Amino acid sequence: MANRTRNVPNILITGTPGVGKSTISRLLAEKTKFTWREVSKLAEEHNCLDEYDPEYQCPFLNEDKLLDIMEGMMAKGGNIVDYHGCDFFPERWFDGVFVVRANNTTLYDRLTARGYTGKKLEDNIQCEIFETLLEEAQSSYKPEIVTELQNNTDEQLQTNVDTIVEWIERWKEENL
Repeated sequence: MANRTRNVPNILITGTPGVGKSTISRLLAEKTKFTWREVSKLAEEHNCLDEYDPEYQCPFLNEDKLLDIMEGMMAKGGNIVDYHGCDFFPERWFDGVFVVRANNTTLYDRLTARGYTGKKLEDNIQCEIFETLLEEAQSSYKPEIVTELQNNTDEQLQTNVDTIVEWIERWKEENL
């Protein structure tokens, strides 16, 4: 069932903060020449951030405004969307959804190195333990397009990038 509007797929890289989404997305963009869409940066650039959440020390995302801005970007394909949430994106945008995971020790070290403390640190670790984003992806998209990737080491990082590049090549063969 080919998507006739796109010659190249759109992919979503999602997962708990600190699992390595941005690193994978950056390396993938370099290898594939796809456009890396960092949702947090897009939200900032296009004023899609609303009032500040003092508990999590970050602003709230205006999802509707962001989706309106991204709609045109997503039409042609060739996008790598990088964000820690996924249930508000239209299902039709993505051909592949990759949920990046990390073990608790690795994640704890990465988040504390970023300055996460208290409730923000605890909630993100809990989110990973309870597979919150994996379940969100599995309930928001067709199961056959959702792939879970472990990302604790440099070797796994390279394997994950290669896996997604191979997935893109297969998608092109099957859909063109």
